[in-house]
Amino acid sequence: MTSATDPHPHTTVTPDVPPPAPPVAPPGSAPRWSLPALIAILILAAVLYSWNLSGSSLNSFYSAAVLSGTQSWKAWFFGSLDAGNFLTVDKPPFALMVMGLSCRVFGYGTWQMMLPMVLVALATIWIVHASVKRVWGHGAATVAALVLALTPITVAINRDNNPDTLLVFLMAGGAALALRAVHNGRLLPLVGSAVCFGLAFNTKMLQGYIALPAVFAVYLYAAKPKLVKRVVNLLVAGVALAVSSFWWAAAVSLVPADDRPYIGGSSDGTAWDLIMGYNGLGRILGGEGNGGGGGGGGGGFSGTAGLGRLFNDILGGQISWLIPFATIACVGGLVLCGRAPRTDLTRAALLLWGGWTVLHYLTFAMAEGTMHPYYTTALAPGIAALCGGGGVMLLRAFRADKRWAWVLPTGLGITAVWAVVLLRRASGWNTWLWPAIAVVMLLAIVGLLVFRSASGTRVRLLAASVVAAVVAAVAGPAAYAWSVPSGSGGGMGGTNPTAGPSTGSGFGGGPGGGGGRGGFPGGGTGGPGGAQQGRGSQAGGQQGQNDGLPGGGGGRLPGGQGGQASGGNAGTGGTPPGGSGGNAGTAGGGMGGGRGGMGGGASSELVAYLEKHQDGAKWLLAVSSSQSAAQLIVSSGEPVISMWGWSGSDKAMTLARLKELVKKGELHYIQLGGGVMGGGPGGGSDVSSEVTQWVQKNGTAVKESEYGSTSTSTSGSGAGTSSQSNQSTIYRLDPSDVS
Repeated sequence: MTSATDPHPHTTVTPDVPPPAPPVAPPGSAPRWSLPALIAILILAAVLYSWNLSGSSLNSFYSAAVLSGTQSWKAWFFGSLDAGNFLTVDKPPFALMVMGLSCRVFGYGTWQMMLPMVLVALATIWIVHASVKRVWGHGAATVAALVLALTPITVAINRDNNPDTLLVFLMAGGAALALRAVHNGRLLPLVGSAVCFGLAFNTKMLQGYIALPAVFAVYLYAAKPKLVKRVVNLLVAGVALAVSSFWWAAAVSLVPADDRPYIGGSSDGTAWDLIMGYNGLGRILGGEGNGGGGGGGGGGFSGTAGLGRLFNDILGGQISWLIPFATIACVGGLVLCGRAPRTDLTRAALLLWGGWTVLHYLTFAMAEGTMHPYYTTALAPGIAALCGGGGVMLLRAFRADKRWAWVLPTGLGITAVWAVVLLRRASGWNTWLWPAIAVVMLLAIVGLLVFRSASGTRVRLLAASVVAAVVAAVAGPAAYAWSVPSGSGGGMGGTNPTAGPSTGSGFGGGPGGGGGRGGFPGGGTGGPGGAQQGRGSQAGGQQGQNDGLPGGGGGRLPGGQGGQASGGNAGTGGTPPGGSGGNAGTAGGGMGGGRGGMGGGASSELVAYLEKHQDGAKWLLAVSSSQSAAQLIVSSGEPVISMWGWSGSDKAMTLARLKELVKKGELHYIQLGGGVMGGGPGGGSDVSSEVTQWVQKNGTAVKESEYGSTSTSTSGSGAGTSSQSNQSTIYRLDPSDVS
């Protein structure tokens, strides 16, 4: 899948002679088209990642944390959801730190927040291009860059403020540095690789380590130094990895619990528990707030766990287009390397990127815990490198050895067939595209076979056939990718961004267009809300489809309407809301309207009332979930307490803590009801029941008419209950109410 005229062929295949290592290109030998092609791909990617970005909804959960980080350095360091530092988000804070610094410099807004994420997304393309070019040449690097830029789920997540964009950048940087260390035998690039993976850990914890076994194993096997030296170097890199991974968790543990926020997602308020539980084994095995496995629980966002998951109706169009070709290219490339020396850089690169792809594939396919489609963006660099590098090896073998003449055409044919299957799943969407791909790929394969041994000017016809094959291979992903910025598809639900048309039925509907684009409650365009393909009750379904999650429709709804999208409950065994409007709304005010693309939106009347009667309190309000708190934080700019965290299972608020806050005058208003997951605030725990009973006994209920609302309930409800909306009430508490 690269130019037949690439100036740096890896090998000439013969039956008896092993392929030599690739020659090092002399300075200034780059073909004239190489740099313009890379620049064009980067411009294309920049358009895909940023076009109409201000009109896209971001994840209000992270938007609120970034805003809080601009108001408080303590919140910036801990990754607190609120500037009052009551509770953190359920991730380490590195991505929030990066976005927060940008917003401190340029001001808080969509573009200011997303600028560093778009830049690192482009940098990831450059890193993969440079790494592939060093091994396989300019043609392979160009194909790899193009494949990465057009991966549909990568385009979707790079337009969102989830941390995965930064995560992939750091992991790709770590892999590229490790390959450099394999090539030159030096320690510094290996240490740099370890630091990159450590920072990836501080971006998304154990997910940042998925490719690490392949990276370190390739260095141990293929690096130039003697075995003892390689082992010593890996030990040094291990120290760098540990320091760069655990500095934040160690710093958090050194701060007394009373002086730091509760670490969201943990069971005991510590970063170590978050590492090993919710963001660790809980993601793979389920539990720890991650649901209970593929067909239910958190895993339902991406369908049932199993080896075929990444090819299913939900994930297939997001990531799987070129997995078959990448597999064939990797295996074929390794066979072509044959008896090459241990230090052969080509084989090392194939093993590294192949290991990267296999490890991520198995992890995502078999994960029983929460599995959002956008996690699969981490596969994209490996797939891209294998398509470019392995593809050029197959092309050279195709031309040089009759025994290999069938491999490349077969790989391209399988790619076209799978593209047709994926496009035909999207009934009525761009129906002209799959026949066009089939015809162009067929002509390209015929051209390859006819001009296989071409020389002189006829080589141009072979090159044209190669280009046609590349175009046909990426046309399907490109159409899915363009659907996101163009608004013709794609589910920019903030919490669950996807690309392309709706083809599946995970929680919140299928990925992409149509109803049910969301995921968990928490903001973004067109969230579940009982959408067509969600698994929730049909009650309020149509209204929920229109109104979406809290902040649904990017804040298009006026305050108060969001609370009407009741959408019912998640079915299937009490799983998270999949087809529910979520926890939208505070005491009937809803979570419509607000700051649009920032994923925000709360009833302006409610916010005005709370601000008017705040009476010097540190927090504007205490609510049951981080989703509701985030909406209010973004809309009001004031700290709001999330008592039970993202999943409703955090025990951040205790009765003793609540009494202390009320007695000090730091909190006056509490919302009860309208909880999500686990049957309401705190998942129905003894702690939450104790808090609820005390507030109802000692607080004064605020009449909805006092802040101008006519709604009587919040949107959505707890999982596994009836299809009626959870009632919510705001209570006023003063120091005199604390006995």
